Formats: sequence, structure tokens, C-alpha cells
Amino acid sequence: MSLRGAILKLKPYTAGKPINEVKREFGLKEVIKLASNENPLGCSPLVCEVIKGLAGQVNLYPDSSNFDLKNELAKELNVEPEMLFLGTGSDSIIRAICSVFIDPGDESIMGEISFQRYEDNTKIMGGNVIKVPMKNYKLDVEKMVQSITDKTKVLWFCSPNNPTGPIIKRQELLSVIDKIPKSVILVMDEAYYEYVDDPEYPQTINLLEKYPNVIILRTFSKAYGLAGLRVGYGIANENIAKYINSVIGPFDVNLIAQSAAIAALKDKEFLRKVVKLNKESREYFYYEFSKMGLEYIESQANFVMVNLKVDDKIVFNELLKRGVIVRPGYLFEMPGWLRVSTGTMEQNEKFILALKDVLNGMR
Repeated sequence: MSLRGAILKLKPYTAGKPINEVKREFGLKEVIKLASNENPLGCSPLVCEVIKGLAGQVNLYPDSSNFDLKNELAKELNVEPEMLFLGTGSDSIIRAICSVFIDPGDESIMGEISFQRYEDNTKIMGGNVIKVPMKNYKLDVEKMVQSITDKTKVLWFCSPNNPTGPIIKRQELLSVIDKIPKSVILVMDEAYYEYVDDPEYPQTINLLEKYPNVIILRTFSKAYGLAGLRVGYGIANENIAKYINSVIGPFDVNLIAQSAAIAALKDKEFLRKVVKLNKESREYFYYEFSKMGLEYIESQANFVMVNLKVDDKIVFNELLKRGVIVRPGYLFEMPGWLRVSTGTMEQNEKFILALKDVLNGMR
């Protein structure tokens, strides 16, 4: 078997453990999953109705142009439909961006602790990844821009940053964006956009006209609760969108996913409910972690990183035995930390009780 050298260097992506696997492994009847930044409220009831109504049409191919969904998104975002591209979650779009812009030997720049798929997809194309150290667990955007060379093709700004949670604020972005050469693509990954309540969060769509090298990524997987249907989208100038659309598969967004995403966009009340619960959950975690004397990173997403100052692998496995799935920090090169997704208040309380039990046992 003759494999490409770039593939041999990849490390597999480790997803959150499935609930059924933990039930089988530990003989549990009840398990909560706070590991994958999923929406604990599920999806809008409107989405459920749409899915039921489409059951008899799954023998048909979906609309390869995503016409209706693009037009609904265009109205929602106040952009032209030709500025949009859609894929099976943000991951497929990240892969498409790399396939359009990165040749072997090219470079992309990302934070040292950020979304792994930037690195993976750059390497698949034979590119090299430059990782810039964090600044108080935030992306050091100034150092990232200073790291640009004539080999740099893509700059990845994840805001809110996964897995740490902070955003790039408006003034931070404006202080560096003019220093980025037009030949370098700036990707603003805003997968957690809907959860942000910081007034200093930049509205990046407004930057597209002045900065034609900017691509914005968003998704229906998080706040809209459609992670299982895999619908991500990007916004860019029409020229970039045209090239990215040319490499994305014609049926990447399936028939059910297209209609479900349209229904999700229309249910504003459900989205408000999701955002409200998320804010309450973050505040609850901050309060409980402070009482426990644990350091945490304030987050603008639907997860919080907490520093346990003990072996996170042990805590992770002990929590599994108690029916709680989280993400251990060693997976993010942050040993001693855990990333916990926000859940319902009942799930949040169960996690805190289990965490206290584990830590007390270790002490």
C-alpha cells in the first residue's frame, strides 16, 4: 500500500465518547454527555415537524445548489446568496478551504491551543502548520499576524476559541487586520457565534466589503441543535465562494438537513431559550468552580475549561464511572484541565456533584 506522506503524519481526531459506549462499558442505565458542545435542549420543535414530513422523500437527491437554504441565510445575514457556501458541518468547509488555498509546502497559522481540524486539513494538503503560543489562554492575534511569511496562505482565528472559550474583541481584530497581506486568507471561525454576549464581539460580516480575503464560518451544529444533521456554512466575497463551492460535494448537505436548517432559522424563540440557558449554565459553573477553589477560563461559548491541578485522565475516567462524559484536557495539550459543555441545570448539577466526589476521593 502506497500512502501519501502527509497522511502518515496525521493523528486521528478524538471525539467525545458516545453515551451508549459508556453505558455498556460501566453497566450504567443513565449517562449524561457534556463532552461535545452539543445543545442540551435538542432542536426546535419546528425542525422535528419538518423531519417527520420528509421521511417519504429520502429516496430523492437533495438540491445540489442549496437554493432555498442559501436564500433564507442570505436574508438572515443581509448578504447575497452568491456569498454563501455550505457543507457537512464546519469540518468539511475547513477541508475545502485548505484544498482551495494550500499547496504542498505552504503554511497556515493557528493558535497553539485551538481547533485541531485546522492542523489536520492543512497537513492533508501537504502544508505546514505554525502554532503560536496562547496569551492568557486567548489567541495572541498580534503574534499570529507577526508570524506571517511569504509561505503563509491561511490564518485561522477561532472566536470564541475552541477549546478555551475567549473571543477576539473588536479592537484586537481591527488592530491587526490591516497588517494581513491580501494574499493571506483570514478565516474567522465563529461556530459559537450565537452564544456570545460580549458587546465587544466584532460583527465580521461588515468587514467583508473592505477585506476581500476574509472568510467567516458558522454552523447549525451548536446553538441550533443540528449536530447530527451536519450543516455548516461560510460567508465570503463571491469570487472566493465560487471556488469553494466548486470543491464542496454537490450533495454534501442532505435533503433533510437543508429543510431542517431553514426551520431552525425561523424559530427565534427557541434560540433565545437556548442562549438564556447557556448563560445561566456558564454562571453556575463559575460559581461552583470558585467555591471549589478551581481556576477556570471565562467563556463566550457553550463550554468552560476548568483547571483541576490533578491528573485529568484519572478524573475523566472516574467521572465516566459516575455516568458523566466530559473532555480531558490532555487531548488539547492542557493536562490537568477539563472542558465541560453546558447542559440542562439538572445535568450541570449532576456533573458538579460527581466532580466533587471524584476530587474529594483523590485528596
